[in-house]
Amino acid sequence: MLNNAIARLVAYGIRCGLLPECEKIYATNLLLDCMKEDDYTEPETLPEEIDLEETLKELLDEAVRRGLIEDNIVSRDLFDTRLMNCLVPRPAQVQAEFSRLYAESPEKATEYFYKLSQDSDYIRRYRIKRDMRWKVDSEYGAIDITINLSKPEKDPKAIAAAKLAKSSSYPKCQLCMENEGYAGRMNHPARENHRIIPITINDTPWGFQYSPYVYYNEHCIVFNSLHTPMKIERATFVKLFDFVKQFPHYFLGSNADLPIVGGSILSHDHFQGGHYTFAMETAPIEKSVTIPGYEDVEAGIVKWPLSVIRIRHKEDKRLVDLATHILDCWRGYTDEAACILAETDGEPHNTITPIARKKDGLFELDLVLRNNLTTEEHPLGLYHPHAQWHHIKKENIGLIEVMGLAVLPSRLKQEMEQLKNCLVKGEDINNYPELAKHSDWVNEFLPKYPAFTEENGWDILKQEIGTVFVRILEDAGVYKCTAEGREAFLRFIDAL
Repeated sequence: MLNNAIARLVAYGIRCGLLPECEKIYATNLLLDCMKEDDYTEPETLPEEIDLEETLKELLDEAVRRGLIEDNIVSRDLFDTRLMNCLVPRPAQVQAEFSRLYAESPEKATEYFYKLSQDSDYIRRYRIKRDMRWKVDSEYGAIDITINLSKPEKDPKAIAAAKLAKSSSYPKCQLCMENEGYAGRMNHPARENHRIIPITINDTPWGFQYSPYVYYNEHCIVFNSLHTPMKIERATFVKLFDFVKQFPHYFLGSNADLPIVGGSILSHDHFQGGHYTFAMETAPIEKSVTIPGYEDVEAGIVKWPLSVIRIRHKEDKRLVDLATHILDCWRGYTDEAACILAETDGEPHNTITPIARKKDGLFELDLVLRNNLTTEEHPLGLYHPHAQWHHIKKENIGLIEVMGLAVLPSRLKQEMEQLKNCLVKGEDINNYPELAKHSDWVNEFLPKYPAFTEENGWDILKQEIGTVFVRILEDAGVYKCTAEGREAFLRFIDAL
């Protein structure tokens, strides 16, 4: 059984191009060493189709039986990453192949690297496909919704083990260069099968990799080689366009640099990008504007629930100059009538979420105005998902959500399945503690539908979840999509 699983894993590596046929014996011996096995007999036959998840499961089960690992999700993930590294090319080989293909075209280089990141199981395809994904039409375009099921939840054994694990500051965070090849530990993921492409932006060394959770096509992460905090400044816009010039088929954006409106990792300077068209990119200009001193730059307010200024020009430097001007003005801008305060008690509130791309031969930059003010009514943030929507999502609205993709918690799948069954049967959801939080929402949308049935139940819930997300995005907009809100938005434009 062990021999067969090892042979299948090696055959998988050869078939998908991770390793050449001439390295078959070498990879087999590496795997035998991982499994603490001295004997091996090559199987006579192997299946035409090799299921990677099932093959790894067999090896993990055997490792548990042999006492090599504990039987919990974290230990198993640490060990199967070690197994996969026996098949993956060394970093220098990956970098050389990327460079060779880049000389032909950036698209060929990223296509190769994205495939390798999946074939190596750094991106676990079999988990990603469990995510629920759908689109919902809205007045702002087709909004993307995903319920994230690919990030495994730790079981009690793993949680207990992580608490007992020795603390370490190496790597300093999950975005550091030192993650490449790192074996991992109970409180830090294994990255032995992880590869990074070194790139240069703004004359400094950075890394290029893919997100292991790929919320959208070719979801990449570009990060500083140094562990340095995120900061939105002039250099940010230069870096974004430096990348876009090297990879014009990708967009690149940055989370804001303040709590509440920023991303989950503010301690390490990084961007996210990819090869995907979000609803915000296709949203039209609602009102064109002219900014003094930049009359040659196309500019306008985007029809989008968040407050977005889009600027376009053939020269990226003009956009960097204008973006810096807008950022500087916004940092110090206060409009109490519109509930915009630049600072309170010395704490700054205004920042920007920028997204850069090249489109129709022009450089394009979307500047999303953000503010992290809190109030008594909204202690988690005035421009944050309001409490009435926390039953669906209460996490920060970061870059990905800003562009129109909801990343919703895994709990929703089970809750929505139970909710659908209750509504089909006509049961009172308040009788179920885990569903009671959805009661007001259900009472609001249910009267809109003549019937809620087994056949249409999921479609209704998907549509209404999408509607909630649009409202969440509207909450995050500092200027509302109303006559009063647009008037206030124009007051800021006039101040530029």
